[in-house]
Amino acid sequence: MNTPKTILVAPLHWGLGHATRCIPIIRALLERRYRVVLASDGEALTLLRKEFPELKAIELPAYNISYTKKGGWFKFKMLLKLPHLRRTIKAERKVIKQLISSEGINGIISDNRLGVRDKRVPSVFITHQLQVLSGSTSFATTKIHQKYIRKFDQCWVPDAAGPYNLSGTLGHVTNPSFPVIYMGPLSRMKAEKRPQKYDYIAVLSGPEPQRTLLEEKLISVFKDTDHSLLLVQGKVAQEQALLKKSNIRVVNYLQTQALEKAINESACVIARSGYTTIMDLASLRKDAFLIPTPGQYEQKYLAKQLRQKGMVPSCSQDKFSLKQLNQVAVYKGFHQTFPDPDFDVLFGLFKGK
Repeated sequence: MNTPKTILVAPLHWGLGHATRCIPIIRALLERRYRVVLASDGEALTLLRKEFPELKAIELPAYNISYTKKGGWFKFKMLLKLPHLRRTIKAERKVIKQLISSEGINGIISDNRLGVRDKRVPSVFITHQLQVLSGSTSFATTKIHQKYIRKFDQCWVPDAAGPYNLSGTLGHVTNPSFPVIYMGPLSRMKAEKRPQKYDYIAVLSGPEPQRTLLEEKLISVFKDTDHSLLLVQGKVAQEQALLKKSNIRVVNYLQTQALEKAINESACVIARSGYTTIMDLASLRKDAFLIPTPGQYEQKYLAKQLRQKGMVPSCSQDKFSLKQLNQVAVYKGFHQTFPDPDFDVLFGLFKGK
């Protein structure tokens, strides 16, 4: 009997999006009888442990990325953190080198963790950002990012290759200098017809303090109105906490099945314009309103391109109001279907070595 190959799956902890979009990949690996080892840090690692309690999970060095209260300062803060990020990448490399021997790792799938690779085994980098938008420094940040991507055997982009896609120019470049495979959008969610329970569901995500600032904004807007709101804080904890405020129900976190059910029971989703959230909304075919994280160029771009395509309305965090939500009815939403990822082809990289 052949011993199953061991694949390390390691998403970045920058909010929960990188971890949640790895869930369908982990499921596909397990269905094909691979042994899976998980690795991350913070709430991303806690989330994966809750979703897959039977799998070994290892803590990696933390990037410790956080936002600023004023979005305009975020890029400056990231520049100050560059020495720490370089040290973290170096520390990741050291941990991975040890894991290859101790856990018998046969392949690596890194979702935006730049140091999670090793020349001894096939290594994949997952990203929807072949171009990294950072304002006036976009050219430099893109070149730096692509320099790291080239160190991996393959780059998997969770999007369609053709003109109808979700990531726009972020995930599509001409003549890339490394192998790029468009795997199709990834989502752990499925659409299902259910009786409506909530007018709106707000699914929060991303680093502090912006996550809490948006939560406070939503509660102030919806309190004492006739609209029912389920607010999912996106704060992963060992115990689920519930709080009821008149027409607002607040829950700290919902695991995949419960969140999928709650979204399908809601008329409209309010969320950040993070790429994983957009992939989930496309899979669920939900009406939505997007609020980009202040200071994050990527989210502003994604929200703008979806708005210009007439798919989903959006506005800045400080301008959000109930009146803004009236726009949802005049947008067409997500109706295009995408093919499911062909995991048998993708995982072929791990069969040859």
